[in-house]
Amino acid sequence: MYLCRRMKPLILISNDDGYHAKGLNCLISLLNGMGDIIVCAPESARSGYSRAFSTTTLSMKHRKHIEGKNHTSIDVWSCSGTPVDCLKMAYAKVCPRKPDLVISGINHGDNASTNLHYSGTVGVAIEGSMKKIPSIAFSLCDYDDDADFMPMSSLVLDLVEQVLSEGLPLYTSLNVNVPKEWNGEVRYCRMAYGHWRGEVDERKHPGNGKPYYWMTGYYQNDEPDAPDTDAYALAHGYASITPLTADSTDYKYLNQINKLTNHN
Repeated sequence: MYLCRRMKPLILISNDDGYHAKGLNCLISLLNGMGDIIVCAPESARSGYSRAFSTTTLSMKHRKHIEGKNHTSIDVWSCSGTPVDCLKMAYAKVCPRKPDLVISGINHGDNASTNLHYSGTVGVAIEGSMKKIPSIAFSLCDYDDDADFMPMSSLVLDLVEQVLSEGLPLYTSLNVNVPKEWNGEVRYCRMAYGHWRGEVDERKHPGNGKPYYWMTGYYQNDEPDAPDTDAYALAHGYASITPLTADSTDYKYLNQINKLTNHN
């Protein structure tokens, strides 16, 4: 008679703040012992890279190996490319098998509403879902390099355990944002519509007087009173969880066009 030993989960982690970021290292500490962990993150901050990938030469460097809890292992790599490059490289060259879960973060700063389209953190999660791997992006709405991530630890652990156990629909990822002053409650909600204003700041070079430009601006929520959105949840102290899909089709408009076409 033989006993069947269940294979430990394999968790692939990346981010857009770099392999040295506090949020990433807090995540590694929280998940230590839940499975074998492979980390591949940018060599330096790559915020705003969304789902960009490189068409130039890339390099990887093995940073450290850690003997984890419960007979697990943790290997940390850095990559010279974008967050999505990191996931692609690790998946192709480092992972011994298909990961059971992709996690991105914990990001220093908000990735809710339309901001998620610019986010390298969310880009990693969407890339993971496109590879048919359940994926989660975690962000804390605090841009401080020394932000305190521990208050959200229970949410991280609960969601990771849930997704490892139950999975997610095919091509679906979760975008999780936690306010700096969290009330301890969670809402599942949709992405809010919003946009950035005053995005380009023109300045003059102090030496030659020529103009140069700095990307800046502020976010404006276009539906501040809609209670079913992530922006509303965060503004009222709730953590927001927004399911995302790799399918960007506008089905409402597609159905309208098909009805008109069929009618004619």
